[in-house]
Amino acid sequence: MVANPEQDFVLKTVESRDVHFVRFWFTDVLGNMKSFAVVPGELESAFEEGMGFDASCIEGFSAAQESDMLAFPDPSTFEILPWRPQANAVARMICDIRTPEGEPYAGDSRHVLERVVRRAAEDGYSFIVGPELEYFYFKDAEGTDVLDHGSYFDLTSLDSASDLRRDTVLTLEKMGIPVEYSHHEKGPSQHEIDLRYADALSMADAVMTYKQVVKEIAMKHGVYASFMPKPMADAPGNGMHVHQSLMDRSGNNVFFDPDDPSGYNLSATAKSYIAGLLKYAPEYTLVTNQYVNSYKRLQPGGEAPTCISWGARNRSTLVRIPGYRPNSESACRVELRSPDPACNPYLAIGLVLAAGLDGIENRMQLSAPVNRNLFIPAEAVGLGLETLPASLEEAVEVAKGSEFLHKFLPDELSRRYYAEALRRCEALKNAADPIEYERVHYFNAI
Repeated sequence: MVANPEQDFVLKTVESRDVHFVRFWFTDVLGNMKSFAVVPGELESAFEEGMGFDASCIEGFSAAQESDMLAFPDPSTFEILPWRPQANAVARMICDIRTPEGEPYAGDSRHVLERVVRRAAEDGYSFIVGPELEYFYFKDAEGTDVLDHGSYFDLTSLDSASDLRRDTVLTLEKMGIPVEYSHHEKGPSQHEIDLRYADALSMADAVMTYKQVVKEIAMKHGVYASFMPKPMADAPGNGMHVHQSLMDRSGNNVFFDPDDPSGYNLSATAKSYIAGLLKYAPEYTLVTNQYVNSYKRLQPGGEAPTCISWGARNRSTLVRIPGYRPNSESACRVELRSPDPACNPYLAIGLVLAAGLDGIENRMQLSAPVNRNLFIPAEAVGLGLETLPASLEEAVEVAKGSEFLHKFLPDELSRRYYAEALRRCEALKNAADPIEYERVHYFNAI
């Protein structure tokens, strides 16, 4: 019997709950879920020695001449899949990827996030994240026929997806992922389920699970769910707004200062953190918005930020300070509004944290807040605001010259990431039918 209590719990649960297969989940460099199934008899050795697989088959992983990698399951992520039959049940565990020598694999994005989290811990911080992920329901995977024509917070027959959201929330909770609330978003058949805040690694795992659950429950109801950033030209895009805060070792929110002379209840640490988010925004946009289609959402005149700016309660800025509960330490947080839900959450969350930490370490000074509606392009005129990259190609060029990214991303991973991004640009340019290309590679794949 395995000595580790968490591993022991997994083995006993597998036996008592009639689990016949355990799926090992991990992600490729773009954050796409990958998996293979392991029978219960192999679990003990998998915990100790890992399970070998061909990494050359995984996008952004190793080449054929160095293809052998090991998947080590994290027992703390063990959950039985509620949408599968409970007789002959199927469970899952999320894996860390290691080399045959037992070293963490540089191309494993989960490991990249773990490294940044450890860096924060060395500085005395824990990183707390609460993302808001938007998505669309469509009648099938062949087009963009919506289920309803509702809008924000509709509670009418227009919101025909209420049962879909309900089943999704219940399934997430069965998998140990607490939900704060869910609602209809602005676009037709657009929805949002907000996860309760958690530490960065747990939340990145939860985001991967969330996207899988949304799609599984949609399929169960005979419809299709898509996290594509901009599936319809005449409807709002899908965002992943990342709420974040830093806690010290005593559990205090280091962003909160009730005596902030500016009146925002932000500490000097928080202001430097925000300054880091703003400074490096053009450089990490490649990761937070990694597809050609992502930049159809990040366009002036839309409802996503394009100007590098911050403000209190201002949803048109890149960084917003929510003001629902003024003077509340527990509610004091920073919201980054540019990421979309098609990103790799491990890399995106890790980069955001790294940018903020760099701002703190270098005591960066925060610019003045913006109080204009930047969704109206004319409002930004004369403010001298820098903008986010306007295309994936531009984002790649900015990222290639970024010392910040080179410090954060392992060399091999960054090379593969840039190369894959440029390949996507060229593929779309050369496509005989660009709309059909986007449907196959974005709409059906994200």
